Amino acid sequence: MTNSKTVLIDRHPGRSTQTIGLARELGTDPELIHEPSVGVVGTKGDSQCYLGVAAKVDAIHTCLKNRIGQGPSELRLRLVQPEYTIATSDGIRNGTREMRYSLIGREVTHDALCEHLEATGLAGTIAVVACDKPPVGTLAALLEHNQPSIIMSDGPIHPGKDPKTGEALDIVSAYQVAGHPDPEHRHHIACHACPGFGSCGGMFTYNTMQTFIGVVGMQPLHMVAPASDDPRRLNEFPVELVDHLARMMETDLKPRDIVVRDSLRNAMIVAMAIGGSTNVTLHAPEIARAAGYADFWKEIITPEEFNHFSQHVVPVLTDARPYGKYSMVDIDRVGGVQVIVRELLEAGLLNGDVMTCTGETLSAQVDRLGAKPADGKVVYPVEKPYKPTGGLRVLGGNLSPDFSAILKLAGVEGGLENNTFIGRARVFEGEKGLLTALDETPESFQNNDMIIVRYEGPSGAPGMPEMLDSTSRITTLCRERGIVVGLMTDARFSGGSVGLVIGHVGPEAALGGPIAYIEDGDEIVADLNTDELTCTALNDPATLAKRQATWKKAVADNGGIHPNCGIADTRLLHRARHTAVPAIRGGGLHPNREVWVREQRKAERSGFSPKNKYRPQTNKAF
Repeated sequence: MTNSKTVLIDRHPGRSTQTIGLARELGTDPELIHEPSVGVVGTKGDSQCYLGVAAKVDAIHTCLKNRIGQGPSELRLRLVQPEYTIATSDGIRNGTREMRYSLIGREVTHDALCEHLEATGLAGTIAVVACDKPPVGTLAALLEHNQPSIIMSDGPIHPGKDPKTGEALDIVSAYQVAGHPDPEHRHHIACHACPGFGSCGGMFTYNTMQTFIGVVGMQPLHMVAPASDDPRRLNEFPVELVDHLARMMETDLKPRDIVVRDSLRNAMIVAMAIGGSTNVTLHAPEIARAAGYADFWKEIITPEEFNHFSQHVVPVLTDARPYGKYSMVDIDRVGGVQVIVRELLEAGLLNGDVMTCTGETLSAQVDRLGAKPADGKVVYPVEKPYKPTGGLRVLGGNLSPDFSAILKLAGVEGGLENNTFIGRARVFEGEKGLLTALDETPESFQNNDMIIVRYEGPSGAPGMPEMLDSTSRITTLCRERGIVVGLMTDARFSGGSVGLVIGHVGPEAALGGPIAYIEDGDEIVADLNTDELTCTALNDPATLAKRQATWKKAVADNGGIHPNCGIADTRLLHRARHTAVPAIRGGGLHPNREVWVREQRKAERSGFSPKNKYRPQTNKAF
């Protein structure tokens, strides 16, 4: 066998020289520069969500460095320096036009990490992720690269505490007092809602997706819930992660062996059981696409199956913010995400035979972790759940022919008598007009209004912003006045949103979807008995044709884009306007998406980037 020095001599000196220099600077053996490379990646942004990431990346990098060498028990690998992707904070930008970049940020993370993984040729990667869009972009890039890799959550923030009342606070608390008349009270809550650092602490999108990533198999379950400042994240988890990655590389266990149909179904079922964010129905199709599935809603789970599970099979097991009391650190305190998974496994609701990044099946990982029984206060058992039905429901009907509209049923606080809401449309051509009305004339909103916010979808905004600012003010208004006001939009919501709020209505207004034809005063019906969202006026063909004609004329007169769409004044926004796929496909930036997926599959059949060699036999529950 040729020794390392001979290999180095035979390599191209121009391509070797910087690699040798880098190895010296990193303190590793230059003779290993042509061995498979490993490294750590993370996300950095301008909020406290990301403040803890760098310390974890450094700890894992040091752990990797200490394990690399040419000794019998060392890893013969080339170490590369850590790499970071940029990220934004949804919490800071909600209610502003800057929110257009939030979902797009998932795509930017994906692109940047794809460039790093592929151009560097990483054979093994550990990723530390924070906030809620970068983790999904990271996972998608790792799936496309399809080399051994593992993810760790940076961890949630601790809840704040109002020193006057003792009430637990979080970022949603601060948004919900945005309309309070006393500026000192607003500032008081802002100062105490988010102490320390870490990502949002409730069962908002961040923790929904971290739980999803754990259950789908790409993150050890016990690493999901501990707080960002938990010492295990610096002192214990790095060693475990390096051990897991080394085994994955030794056994050639890759992301596409882990993220398979049944693991994706598992993760979606758990998302229902935790009353998770509606954003999971945007992120799951993108993750599935990166794993090689062309259509999440056909190949993984159908809308009918999704609703059947949520309505009849999967209850909500967690009393968690925003619809309940507790935060993710409380879930960690009573045993972690593995407790929830154990409950669902024992009830026969998950496939425990799927492979995970630890090299174990999901069931074996839960058993090894010694998952505790549900405590009955923070996490409830399946036989006595916190809520009897799952937290999410997708809707069809004449306003959502894509069957993409999503309602967070766990967060509804009223208005669904006999599972039906009937309201009057109040139309806003963008969120800005709604926020102005909520600021200046909140008394104008009446019981059973259904607010319509449109031209805020993936193409229309562009970028599909979320609306925590709007939903939080509406929630407070409804609680104070004892009324029900719904909100329906082609945009999306924060995982912190509660109330009768329906997002992802598609096709979106910018593409001529039916939401574009609603007029003030129209009767809007949300019927959860039939899972339909309907505008009664649009059932009349003559009315529909007349309104469509008016819309098409406005588009034609404005050069092919409806005048109510947002301005795409940067290259990134322009890219979103012209390449965004609908919400039902994940809202990502994918021109010729179907052709691309076919090319991926063709490459796999020819022997490139094989996937799913660990795919289990599907059990009866699936």
